[in-house]
Amino acid sequence: MTFELPKLDYANDALAPVMSQETLDLHHGKHHQTYVTNLNNLVKDTDLAGASLEDIIKKTANDASKAGIFNNAGQHWNHILFWKCMKPKGGGAMPSELEKRIVSDFGSVDKFKEDFIQAGVTQFGSGWAWLAIDNGKLVVTKSANASNPLVNNMKPILGCDVWEHSYYVDYRNRRPDYLKAFINDLVNWEHVASLLD
Repeated sequence: MTFELPKLDYANDALAPVMSQETLDLHHGKHHQTYVTNLNNLVKDTDLAGASLEDIIKKTANDASKAGIFNNAGQHWNHILFWKCMKPKGGGAMPSELEKRIVSDFGSVDKFKEDFIQAGVTQFGSGWAWLAIDNGKLVVTKSANASNPLVNNMKPILGCDVWEHSYYVDYRNRRPDYLKAFINDLVNWEHVASLLD
């Protein structure tokens, strides 16, 4: 199986001004493409060559000798979700089923947003903030570098990239402002809701 860079569901300038065309050109066209190219080269002619992306992540997660494969597979998977979780003029009201689940598990939508932003702000260095399903319950979590909740047997349904390449062109060092803009103005809540169990 050869992995490919997914096409975006929107034009590269469609998320501006929240996320600029320059950021998308670099992030999708350069960074994500590099992970895909590296992954294909690393798994070629190995026992992982025909495996699914999820299987590669789970099989290499705690194997130091396969860290390169894990990092590129993880980043490819994480970015596929990341692009799907955004849309032009995103944010706003959530589908009722998702809102009900969030209120049930966090107390309120505002509390969930606060927890999600906090996870992203407090992720030291490069990594991700997540909304995931853990044994039927919605949880906010964070992960370093290329890791994600799949390695802990959770199902990620929303991910925000907090590597500097994701926000530095538009927000410089203001990661909290980027996270607030992501959750309030970019998230495609319909897609997130479609991933509920």
